[in-house]
Amino acid sequence: MIVGLLVEGGSMVPGPTLAQKLGPLGINIGKVISEVNKATEGFKGIKVPVELDINTSTKNFKITVKSPPVPELIKKEIGAEKGSGDHKNNCAGNIAIERIISIAKIKKPEMLEKTLKSAVKTIVGSCVSLGVLVESKSPAEVEKEIDAGKYDKEIISEKTEVSDEKKKELDDYFKSLQLKQQAAAQAIKAQEEAKETQKTEAGAEEAKKEEPKKEAGKEAKKEVPKKEAGKKEIAKKK
Repeated sequence: MIVGLLVEGGSMVPGPTLAQKLGPLGINIGKVISEVNKATEGFKGIKVPVELDINTSTKNFKITVKSPPVPELIKKEIGAEKGSGDHKNNCAGNIAIERIISIAKIKKPEMLEKTLKSAVKTIVGSCVSLGVLVESKSPAEVEKEIDAGKYDKEIISEKTEVSDEKKKELDDYFKSLQLKQQAAAQAIKAQEEAKETQKTEAGAEEAKKEEPKKEAGKEAKKEVPKKEAGKKEIAKKK
């Protein structure tokens, strides 16, 4: 029997989902956790698909560790726990084409793409939703460059290592971009606060304009009883 799990590399812990899947099979869950953590310790910090091939008669099991999902590998490369959440306006990281090639090599056996080049292009496409730049450019631009053959040399040689100089260039570009993003976010926040202040002030001004009308209304109400009393007094005299 095959049971699929998605676990935190090297940090699998007991939980309701695990108990629900393995409990009815009579498997030693503590042993499963220990063995899975040993098998996935090389993927610490990222989620990893794991398959347990369980012999329900003997209660023995075999562990197969699959490669992590592409987004998890990309996030690990840029040192981020999550994507930008707003990929159109914010950037979460900046990755080198060499590391894209590395991810493509890991995932290619599970992909439908027949060539490493097409696999690389697919991985670049996955950077879009995460808000990750490739070579300090938008993924869409890099996809066009891949089609044009700009990175053929790196792909053919399966280059995966990035020089320290290039790492610094990519990091510096991302840091400068982050400062711009923060400034833009602060400007938007200031604009929203200014609009809110204007609304509050406008409401207060309108309330001031209405105050004389309210006072006039109160005075008019006071005059009514006086008029009524005057009419009654005249009627008595008659």
